[in-house]
Amino acid sequence: MKKTGTKVAVGLSGGVDSSAAAALLKMEGYDVVGIFMEIFDGSIAHSPIDKHGCYGPDEKEDVRKAASVCRRLNIPFYTVDLREEYRVYVLEDFRQNYLAGKTPNPCVVCNQRIKFGFLLKKTREAGIEFDYFATGHYARILKRNGRYLLKKAADTTKDQTYFLYGLSQQQLSQTLFPVGSLSKKKVRQIAHSCKLQTANEPESQDFIAGRNHRSLFSKKDIKKGHIVDESGNILGTHKGIIHYTVGQRRGLGIASTQPLYVTKIDAPNNRIVVGEKKKLLSNGLIARDLNFIAFERLIRPIIVKAKIRLNTKEAAATVFPHGNKKARVLFHEPQEAVCPGQSVVFYSGDLVIGGGIIERAL
Repeated sequence: MKKTGTKVAVGLSGGVDSSAAAALLKMEGYDVVGIFMEIFDGSIAHSPIDKHGCYGPDEKEDVRKAASVCRRLNIPFYTVDLREEYRVYVLEDFRQNYLAGKTPNPCVVCNQRIKFGFLLKKTREAGIEFDYFATGHYARILKRNGRYLLKKAADTTKDQTYFLYGLSQQQLSQTLFPVGSLSKKKVRQIAHSCKLQTANEPESQDFIAGRNHRSLFSKKDIKKGHIVDESGNILGTHKGIIHYTVGQRRGLGIASTQPLYVTKIDAPNNRIVVGEKKKLLSNGLIARDLNFIAFERLIRPIIVKAKIRLNTKEAAATVFPHGNKKARVLFHEPQEAVCPGQSVVFYSGDLVIGGGIIERAL
């Protein structure tokens, strides 16, 4: 790729990874511009002690940091208003899924719809032209046999491909991940060498400031109900289904001679179902809204390593076509706490095959 004259828009967050990505591209000779997506609309109250989050009142500070990076690198800086898009496609989607008893992953939705979607569209609509879009994600892209593939980061402890499986071939073809082949230590060294203000920024942000997703719900959304066992016997009272997720043990507030876990969230009946740990085991799952990166669509069973949430190990599984835009995933060994609403991502070695949204456990 010819770098001189190639214009790259870098999505800046006010953190060290995206800042280092911009610095690397500038050093390599690209024509770089920085863009920041504004998503906080002030509609949700947060306390002053809240921890930093992607969505929160400290967004103004993030803008200031991102702008300082651009001044230091002598590149243009722009902000893009995505507050309405974020409210509709991320916050409201999150709310509706939680109220339906599911456990959604907002970062997956944000990357696919907002960061690699509306941000680029509205940036171009504002007259800011660019050839490629870059972020500070820890991931890699390669092209093989005319197809763009997504590969795990060289530093697997920082790998973020789980959040990126939803990217299309078009999105991948126009994307650069400058820090994907580097360690976090090296990224910080680059930021320090360029004297960027963000060099000592703490680790990655949470979805919402203070990790308090309860602030997204009104009082009328949160209704008390029964905690029941697998047979429907009432064991106690829950404080609202948004406070629970499949696999949860702590905070149930019920007495029992043996440990109990949330095995199901029965949203239509406003009930939390609990049971022994063995009840958490599932032989597989049904996934919807599939996106495959390694190939166009699934036409025959494939063996993969499946990841059912960010902080779990990959598990061997066979993926079968299952009707229109769905897949049946059978684990080679039963897995714990398969949560509807979460993403399941399929890997082969360090390549991302694709993924989808968990519809239900089997």
